[in-house]
Amino acid sequence: MSFFNSIGRSMKGAPRGGPNDHPPRRAGTPSSGPASPVSGTSKPLFLCSPFVEAALVKGNFKPIVMLPKYVEVNEWVASNIFDFYQNINMFYGVIAECCTQESCPAMSAGPQLNYTWINQDRKSVQLPAPTYIDFVMTWCQNLFDDETVFPTKAGRDFPPTFPSTIKHVYRQLLRVFAHIYYAHYHQILHLRSEPHFNSLFAHFLAFGREYELLDIKDVKGAPNAPVAIGPLWERWKEMGTLEG
Repeated sequence: MSFFNSIGRSMKGAPRGGPNDHPPRRAGTPSSGPASPVSGTSKPLFLCSPFVEAALVKGNFKPIVMLPKYVEVNEWVASNIFDFYQNINMFYGVIAECCTQESCPAMSAGPQLNYTWINQDRKSVQLPAPTYIDFVMTWCQNLFDDETVFPTKAGRDFPPTFPSTIKHVYRQLLRVFAHIYYAHYHQILHLRSEPHFNSLFAHFLAFGREYELLDIKDVKGAPNAPVAIGPLWERWKEMGTLEG
C-alpha cells in the first residue's frame, strides 16, 4: 500500500542494526503457549490523544484488505504477510539499539505479560526481547525462503499446512508489534513515525481479521495477563478504523 512506501521514505538513512544483521543460532521454535505474568502498571502513550488517532490512512481498513479479483487467496495472504514482515522488520531495525538485554530482559507486551520461547528440549523459557525477536525474524525468513512452504515458481501449489503455518507466522509478528508498542512507542514518537506505525498495525489487524489469522485472545490476552495493545484494538473499533 501507499503508506508502506511512505515508511521507507521517512526512515531512509536511519540506523539499521536490525534483527537479521547477525542471525542467531536456532535455539528452538516460537511458543504459542501462555505467557509469564510480571508486575507493574502504567497508562500507555499509544492510547492517548493525539497519538491514538495518528494515521496515514483515514477511515476503515477493510477495503484495502479485500481479495482482489482474479487473485488466488493463498497468494494474496502470502504476499501481504511477507510485506508485513518486511515493514515490521524495518521498524524494529530503527529502534533495535534501544531494545537491549538490559532494557528489555524479557519479551514483554504488557504490565503482567512476558512471551516465552520453546527451546530444543521443548521447554518454555524466558528470553530477552532482542533475542526473541531475532529468533522470530530468522525463523520467518527461513520459512519465506523455503519453496515448499512459500512457493514462488509457476506450477507449484501451497502445501496443505500453509493455513496453520501462516497463522503461526502472523501470531509471532503480532508479538513483535505488541512488544514495540508496549516497550518502545516513545521511540516511535521520537522519530515522529506514529502515523506510519499505527497505519501499518491497523492494516495488519484488519488483514488478520479478514483472513482468520487473528485470534482475539492474542490481542487481548488473559484476565491475569492482558496484552497492552488490547485497548488499542477496542479504541480503533470505536473510531471505525477496524471492524469487530
